[in-house]
Amino acid sequence: MNLKYKLFDQLKNEPFRIPHDQELADRHIALQITSMLPSTANQPIVIFCIGTDRSTGDCLGPLIGTKISEKGLSHFHVYGTLDEPIHAVNLQEKIDEINQKYSNPFIIGIDACLGRLKSVGSITIGEGPIKPGAGVNKELTPVGDMHITGIVNVSGFMEFFVLQNTRLSLVMKIANTISSGIYKAEFNYFRKLELDSAEEDQFTL
Repeated sequence: MNLKYKLFDQLKNEPFRIPHDQELADRHIALQITSMLPSTANQPIVIFCIGTDRSTGDCLGPLIGTKISEKGLSHFHVYGTLDEPIHAVNLQEKIDEINQKYSNPFIIGIDACLGRLKSVGSITIGEGPIKPGAGVNKELTPVGDMHITGIVNVSGFMEFFVLQNTRLSLVMKIANTISSGIYKAEFNYFRKLELDSAEEDQFTL
């Protein structure tokens, strides 16, 4: 196994945050995602992008879903795009649909969020579900085995209005970095599984 994957395996429980415009940010994101995915190819990977195209700040998820769908991922299954967004009204319906279609799926929840001023523009990756709607005081079903968020604006005051008036330029840049990271992660992940399988076969022989 490549040493860099061992390093990230050791660090996967630590908080991960990176500015969207840091050099090679997409590669760091790809490695972090890869380190947190299941160790078997038998578990389907679902990218679950939450948000609406009716709000500039909240369109981060659907933008990412659209971008990675256009890249033509071979193994990851994408839900939530600009044409078919996942939002408060259809969230539970989409969760049920995925659980019916896939056996024990590993879900990566993606959503925009608000944070401190100095954190705006950062991307965070962590274990456990995402809590959609938390930034605007909505209680929706948590979803995901891991989550990716992009901090698009400042929290603390009139969150709904802040999301509506977030700069699209920043949201696009964050979406570009995350989608590129996911695209690279898919390649890394299945390459890693192939290498692990080859090592096991060699050991057996």
